Parts: sequence; C-alpha cells; structure tokens
Amino acid sequence: MMHSLFSRPLALFDLDHTLLNGDGDDLWCRFLLRHGLLQRDVQARNEQLGADYRAGLVSAHDFSAFYASLLAGRSPAQWRHWLQLFLVQEIRPRLPTAAYALVAAHRAAGHTVVLTTASNRVIAEPSAAELGFHHCIATELALEGGVFTGQVQGIPNMREGKCLRMHAWLIEQGLPPQTLASAYFYSDSINDLPLLSQVGEPIAVNPDPQLHQHAHANGWHVLDVLGTGL
Repeated sequence: MMHSLFSRPLALFDLDHTLLNGDGDDLWCRFLLRHGLLQRDVQARNEQLGADYRAGLVSAHDFSAFYASLLAGRSPAQWRHWLQLFLVQEIRPRLPTAAYALVAAHRAAGHTVVLTTASNRVIAEPSAAELGFHHCIATELALEGGVFTGQVQGIPNMREGKCLRMHAWLIEQGLPPQTLASAYFYSDSINDLPLLSQVGEPIAVNPDPQLHQHAHANGWHVLDVLGTGL
C-alpha cells in the first residue's frame, strides 16, 4: 500500500540558483541561440528580462510569456531531442552533488519532495527527473493542435502565483492548506518570499541580497548548496 501524503511532511524546492547553478530559462535561450534555433536579437531581451526578474521589475506574465514564445511552432515531440541535449550539455554539469544529496536526504526521511519553479514545464521536467522529483509544479504552456502556441496557460508559477499553484496542488493531493505549516521550502530568490512566508521551515539557499537580508532579520536558516562559500 502506498503511504498517504497526509502523514508525510513536504519538502519544497525552487530550482534556478537553488539546486541548479544557473537559470534554466537563460540557459535554454543561450542553448537555442548556439544551435541556430533563434534569431540573435533575442539574447538582448533575454538578458534584460533576467535583470528585471532579479530586481522584481517584470510581471510574472511578461516574464513567462517571453520564454513560452521560444517554444512556439513546434510540438513536444519535436523538442524532445533538443531537451535531451540541453540536459546533457547544460543542466547536469550545473547540478552540484550537494543538490542531489539534499533532495535525497529529504526523500530518505520520508518527506514528499516537490519541485516548484517559475520555469515552464518543458524546461523544468528534465531537471526534475534528473534530481528524482515525482512532483513538479511549473508554469504551464498552451498547446493547439499538438503544437506550442507560445502562450502561457493559466497562472505562471511565480511570486504570489507560486502560492496559488501550491494551494491548488494541495487540493489535488487531498491535503489541507495547513500542511504548509510543517513544510520546508528552499529558495534563493526574494521573488519566492510569498511562499517562503507560508511554510514552517523556510530556508534561504545561496540567497540574493534582498532574501539574505530578510532571512537574517527573521532568523531563517541560510544554506550554501552551490558551493559559493556563504
């Protein structure tokens, strides 16, 4: 008989700059450019969005829509080869041993591990599978006729949207909202403050300056997973 999620604490993880030493959306865009699958002028927009995201200046929809547009016009099957190559060339080299070990430790403790990332599902799922996650909450992309439209479907899994999507996931699993009171959440970004503030065990991992300051002021644990020497 499968163990019920009701009795298992949740361990939630952000991906980019938390378990992954880099930003998956940025890496994907650069990967596509190197392989001649995008126009060169896309890189300037990519760099600007990255800076605006870190500064909290871009809306969740605009951020997600740009990266959704990079997949437009092809089916999931047509992207499969490129995603596997992306995993091998860009993702695996940037997943430190400590990231695998941290997820594995929670799994060994009997916790339900969940990846929750602002990246879209197409980009996030290979990383989730590599790290051993069976539950992945990510920004969803619209399909029409089996082809990506370049649009986001539903609420982007970012900022307050990450809380909304988390609560929707809890309902799908038959778990009450108070489950978060005993949950862990690992993140690097001030963008995740809404969800970090709802869990019982918030952990700042290689945090950006704003989150580092907030974590210090509130007595949160600060953890170095990426080997940056915090």
